[in-house]
Amino acid sequence: MADTIVLKAACASDGESLHLQGVAGRGGATRILGRRRGGRRRLADALGLCAALALSGCGRDQLPVIAARGPIALAERNLLFTAAAVMLIVVIPVFVMAFWFTWRYRASHPKAPYKPHWSYDWRIDMIVWLVPAAIVIALGYLVWTKTHRLDPYRPLVASRLPLRVDVVAEDWKWLFIYPGQKIAVANELVFPADRPLSLRLTSDTVMNSFYIPGLGGQIYAMAGMQTRLHLRADGPGSFVGRNTQYSGIGFPDQYFAVHAVSAASFRAWVARVKHAPKTLDAAAYAALAKPSTRFPVTYYSAYEPGLFDRILHKYTARMRAPVPPPAPHPGGN
Repeated sequence: MADTIVLKAACASDGESLHLQGVAGRGGATRILGRRRGGRRRLADALGLCAALALSGCGRDQLPVIAARGPIALAERNLLFTAAAVMLIVVIPVFVMAFWFTWRYRASHPKAPYKPHWSYDWRIDMIVWLVPAAIVIALGYLVWTKTHRLDPYRPLVASRLPLRVDVVAEDWKWLFIYPGQKIAVANELVFPADRPLSLRLTSDTVMNSFYIPGLGGQIYAMAGMQTRLHLRADGPGSFVGRNTQYSGIGFPDQYFAVHAVSAASFRAWVARVKHAPKTLDAAAYAALAKPSTRFPVTYYSAYEPGLFDRILHKYTARMRAPVPPPAPHPGGN
């Protein structure tokens, strides 16, 4: 005896339901018997509404690459949009022709042209080769010119001198050293919004990738090597920076806070850090360098002079050490 299966799916806001009734026969096969009129349209509306609700939290604040807050981030975003638009020259016609060919050459279309002996058309050949070549040339020009214009080592042109900050990647945290202010901070970067930011980076662990999406620019921090990055904010604001290079178990939580503040607020913040009870001496740095996750923001009112250079040269000295000759093989030649 056949079993009857009734499926109900929530529809639009009018509270109606879509009823699909099937009969399961021997072997588990199901045959659809009936569907309420307009059910497909209501189901599509319901799915669209669900998708809109699911994506309602994806605003511009949650997309820092789109909501650029600095000249470097804005230039990188515009380059991304331009490259995507150039590539759409191929993507859009492909989808249009796919649907058009399906409709034009459908089996129920008696007037569709039928050419069983067709083999070549020079116009199609020209389009297939010349259009992609033009796109590659255009993208190559964009990448070449913008890469040099957005060189992370190039200082930004501004009326005020940049604020220099030395950055050290740790496991799994970031250390920011302010040479001009003689202070150090863990997991927080604060700078005046009216001045460019000049960063000098290295790592006291494995390779990390320093990235602040809202301000633009991504640069690697590597042990024994020094990289540079120049950034600027359009105005006061808060951002989130992170490591985008997998570096171990604490990688998912390796974030740091970034604040672009007014000049007066920056001076007040520096004064507050200078009154912090902790100092970054050798023992404190050894404790900081130990692997730890979700390290809290920590202020150091002073640090040992030359700390960044010592961290940098700690690894370069190993690289320059002479390699001992291999021991002779016991078997002779």
